[in-house]
Amino acid sequence: MREEDVDLFNRVQAQDEVALEQLYDRYERILYSFSFRVTNNKFLAEEAVQDVFTKIWTKQRNFDEKKGKFSSWLLTMTRNTCIDLLRKRKEAPYEFEERDSMQSKEPTPEDQVEWKERGEEMQSAIKELPNEQQEIIELFYFKGMSQSAISKTCDIPLGTVKGRVRLSLKHLKGILTKKRERGVYEDG
Repeated sequence: MREEDVDLFNRVQAQDEVALEQLYDRYERILYSFSFRVTNNKFLAEEAVQDVFTKIWTKQRNFDEKKGKFSSWLLTMTRNTCIDLLRKRKEAPYEFEERDSMQSKEPTPEDQVEWKERGEEMQSAIKELPNEQQEIIELFYFKGMSQSAISKTCDIPLGTVKGRVRLSLKHLKGILTKKRERGVYEDG
């Protein structure tokens, strides 16, 4: 536990603006990132962070070092603030209009079939790539790894990873184009 955090918190409770700035600078990014994950909304995440620091500044809070880390306590407060904001948002009155019923965000059965077919087409095309390109595509697009993380995981230079991603996409485009052309000629 960072003793500085506890000291800064105690100074904030005594209305020390400099201490509040330092705490804000230290935790704003992580609290925003955490809030965004909880709310999945940029504006609510920003509001949650603002609310947390406002609560710390305007209300006396009890933080007990014996119960855990300051950062954990702060994240718990942020989580609870996010939940409160989400609840308030759901309670907001909403007036139903006829045009709203026409714009369903749910995929239609046709959309689902099309996505399934495209997914199968993509998987088939990926299998035609060389093994190292298949691995890069899997890690980058399906597992969401960054190129630098792939570089470390596969123990290959970052430039090689970037080159393989570009080359893989170029090859995939060619494979898919050929498959579609053959499909057109086979059907027609």
